[in-house]
Amino acid sequence: MGEGAGAVEGVVMADAACRCRLCGAGLSRTFADLRVSPLANSFVPGDGGDRMEPFYPLHVFVCTECWLVQLREFETPSGIFSNYLYFSSFSESWLRHAERYAGDMVRRFALTGDSFACEVASNDGYLLQYLKAAGVRVLGVDPARNVAESAIARGIPTEVAFFGAATATRLRAEHGPADLMTANNVLAHVPDIHDFAEGFHILLGDHGTATFEFPHLLRLIEQNQFDTIYHEHFSYLSLGVVERLFAGHGMEVYDVEEQPTHGGSLRIFVRQAAGDRAPVSDRVTAMRQVELDAGLQDVAAYDRFAAQVVGIKCEALSFLIEAKRAGATVAAYGAPAKGNTLLNYCGIGTEFIAYTVDLNPHKQGTLLPGCRLPVRGPEAIAETKPDYLVILPWNLRDEIVGQMAAIREWGGKFVVFIPELRVF
Repeated sequence: MGEGAGAVEGVVMADAACRCRLCGAGLSRTFADLRVSPLANSFVPGDGGDRMEPFYPLHVFVCTECWLVQLREFETPSGIFSNYLYFSSFSESWLRHAERYAGDMVRRFALTGDSFACEVASNDGYLLQYLKAAGVRVLGVDPARNVAESAIARGIPTEVAFFGAATATRLRAEHGPADLMTANNVLAHVPDIHDFAEGFHILLGDHGTATFEFPHLLRLIEQNQFDTIYHEHFSYLSLGVVERLFAGHGMEVYDVEEQPTHGGSLRIFVRQAAGDRAPVSDRVTAMRQVELDAGLQDVAAYDRFAAQVVGIKCEALSFLIEAKRAGATVAAYGAPAKGNTLLNYCGIGTEFIAYTVDLNPHKQGTLLPGCRLPVRGPEAIAETKPDYLVILPWNLRDEIVGQMAAIREWGGKFVVFIPELRVF
């Protein structure tokens, strides 16, 4: 979508299909334009280097009516998620996060063997395994059959389905109302957020709680986290936006916690709005004010972000060009979706970074989409001894530095590009 005649900076002409998925207003204000990119988790088979790939616009808009930041839908959820190569259990730090969550929820809501907990986008059972171990009756829902089968193999009952009003109606009839519902890092992945929210309204019990975790838009802006923008993430969320969403479906956000995961996330607690309830937490009021003070209802905050994105690209390319001219070797660690956004937007290929490594055996032996870096096992680092190791999943930096500490034996250094270039 190009700029229209007479457009001001950051504003493009909206067409009929470019409408806010929350409020329906026309979208014309650019938040970030990362040009075109392949789907971030569409890994290319190792022998498919000459295969064509579809590229889609990665142009993010902000709705100036309700302030939802969003991508248009260029590929259907079934085209993205039906076969998925992200397995949550390969991150030790994420497993520990899930274990703490399960313990906290069991204590906070006095969950017992009579309680029913349902996780939406349950992946390979990484979280429900801990609730099941506590004696809670559990059910996972995930549209990716390959990861769902991994969960079922470890004894976690899992429905292979996309979640929405129809699925929720069926599950309530089969399993009864849920005492606890969990949805971690999935709300952003849903193009029809109204159908998704209505599903929680249907399945959640009158006195139950649904928790949602999602990367906080405020932290994305503050920390230059443009690489978390990719086609699987249809929406980029703030507390104010999700309050509006759930209020439209008979629910209310009654508590919020900040979490360190994914560069800074929010965990919200949602309940049915009807009936007498304890007051909404002061933390909700405080976070509303934090977002307001940060300008999340002011176009200026969104306009500044675009310039920050270009600055990161310039820094990354300058570092890699200088390393190349100096004869230094560079490899990367990780094959996350965020890394694919960074590499493709910056135009970084094997001329700068020879390969990347990943613990996930499902990704090893493939090529990253677009940039076509080969994905190898972590042992390749010790075999090739690169001078620099670029950490693509910067949110797991400490975990990766611990795993790869041996690079210091040959004078190797770590590099991150987000939130700013750092060599250490």
